[in-house]
Amino acid sequence: MTAVQQPLAPHEREMIRDELLRSLTKLERSLKSSGAAARPRDLEQDTVGRLSRVEALQNAGFTKNLEAREKAQLEQILSALRRLEDGSYGACNGCGAPIPFERLQIFPETLACGTCARG
Repeated sequence: MTAVQQPLAPHEREMIRDELLRSLTKLERSLKSSGAAARPRDLEQDTVGRLSRVEALQNAGFTKNLEAREKAQLEQILSALRRLEDGSYGACNGCGAPIPFERLQIFPETLACGTCARG
């Protein structure tokens, strides 16, 4: 991918980088805690009622789905940080135009301008 024709101002790049790093730290903490919550539990027939077992299995499923979404978001953030480093950050993957700074502030990991994201 080529560098963006209208690069972000240095202070804008720093704002975006700071936000991406904050999100990265938050996700890493969440993944660490959800990983512990997702560990299988011993659901013995004597100690846990049938409804409690079903609830425990549902909670484990929810935790697993949350972890998958967080891992996907983590990859998006890491990709955005790599694009910041290589100079391709802020270019729309669809049309190649610069993504407005306002959109990048709201969705710093985005790959598309608003028009292309809407399809």
